[in-house]
This record gives sequence, C-alpha cells and structure tokens, in this order.
Amino acid sequence: MASPYMPGGLCVPVDGGYTFSGRWQFSSGTDHCDWAFLGALACTPDGRPEEPARMLHVIIPRSDYRIIEDSWDTMGLRGTGSKDVVVENAFVPDYRVMDCDEVIDGTAVRKYGRTETLYLMPWSTMFPLGITSATIGIAEGMLRCAEEYQGDRINAQGSRVKDDPYTMYALAEATGDLLAARDTVLANVDRMWDLVDSGKTPTFGQRAEGRRTQVQAAWRAVNAIDKVYPRCGGNALRMDKPLQRFWRDAHAGLHHAIHVPGTVFHASSLTRLGVDPEGPLRMMI
Repeated sequence: MASPYMPGGLCVPVDGGYTFSGRWQFSSGTDHCDWAFLGALACTPDGRPEEPARMLHVIIPRSDYRIIEDSWDTMGLRGTGSKDVVVENAFVPDYRVMDCDEVIDGTAVRKYGRTETLYLMPWSTMFPLGITSATIGIAEGMLRCAEEYQGDRINAQGSRVKDDPYTMYALAEATGDLLAARDTVLANVDRMWDLVDSGKTPTFGQRAEGRRTQVQAAWRAVNAIDKVYPRCGGNALRMDKPLQRFWRDAHAGLHHAIHVPGTVFHASSLTRLGVDPEGPLRMMI
C-alpha cells in the first residue's frame, strides 16, 4: 500500500461515503502496490473545505487512481519510485475513510476495537520509524562502502590512506555517531512500547520528545557521513562509484517532511517547560 499522507485531495460527502478527487506527490513504491492510503481535506456538501480544516485518511484500490509516469526524476532515492498519483471523482465508502486527528492521537484504534500493543503505538512513533530507519541504514551503507574503498587507496601524495591519522579519526567519529543514531532510535521505540504495553496512553509531551529524538538521530547519521565522503578523494565523485549514490540517497532522506526539525524541536522544548503547544506545532506529533 502506497501512502502519501499529505492532503492533496478533497472529500465531498455523499450518501454512503464521499466523492474523492486530487493529485498527490511522493507515492513511494506505488508501481508495486494494489492500494493507496491518501490524505484529503474534508469538505462540506457543496465542495468547499471545512473550516477549520479537517484532514482525512482515505484508502482506495488501484483501479481508482492513475500513476503519472516520469514524475519522479530526482537526485536521490530514485529507486523509491515515488511518483505522482491522480484520483478523479472516485466514490469512497465511509468504512475506508478515517479522521486524521483520531489516527494521530490514537483514538481510532480503540474506536475500531484494536487493543494490542502494536496497534496502540502512536502514529508519531511508528510512521517516522520506517523513514528514519531507512535513512540511518543508507548512512551505514555509505560508511561500510567508504571503509572498503579507503582500505587500499593511495592518496594524491602517494601515501596509503590507512596511514593518515586524520582520515582514521573521521572514520572512527562517524562510526560512533552512526552507532549512536541507531541505538537512539531503537531505544526510543522501546521506551514508547514499554509505556503503551503497561496500559498507559502516551501524552503529547512524550510523543513530542519521541519525535525530537527520532529527528535528531536522522540528522546525526547524515552529518556523520558528511565527515567521511569528502575524505574519499576526487574519484569518489564518479558515477560508477556507489559512494556518491549512498551520499545522495542519505541526503534525500533528510528532505522527508518527517525529518524537519523546526516545529518538532519547538514543541518538544515547550512541553518540557510546561507549555501545551497549539496549532501547527502539534502537526505530525
């Protein structure tokens, strides 16, 4: 199931469900999916978006949307095939539409009778985990590739790179940062799992701190490989060297909305100071 969550469409209520139209970017893996999970704005019966805005999550089968070919031409993460999809006046029954706020705050799972720990985990823990894990994994791949590449390399001065203490320092520092990023993300999920498994509902503040930790781990991983790649020499820039692909893909991973630190860090700090964030500061937390 492909899942561009952004509200790129409009849902107009009709008998038994909604009519649904829109266009979405970033539908990753969509060529291999039979369903799509799309974001939409709830509308009044005359087709105007509700005020205040209310976001819906809509599930539709492959027969109800078109994939726009050649709409994913990027410098990184080219293999995700995150193409645009278009929906034109599809009918969506009520049972395939969920209120986004209920998904984010966790009330949807209880509403539909799921009580297992996995289903009670916050959306703001589970969804970002997949994106961040992939980004950290790409950075780890870059480091492994750099170690192999540097092992027998002779630099422009005719010296073995493994005899250069400054490059060895950079490799060690990056290795430590990447290990810390991985461990931080895993520990972050473990804490939330233990909290939910004990029967407690995570507060907004706890969710915000989890998101802060997840975002910081992604940036730490990508910053780590930025210390390594420039020390791999000019030939590492060549397109036949996989180093450049790892580097591009890792940086592209940071462009995902789930890795934007501003509002997440802001909200996390406010909650620690006893302030309940409002409006946009609560988005995706």
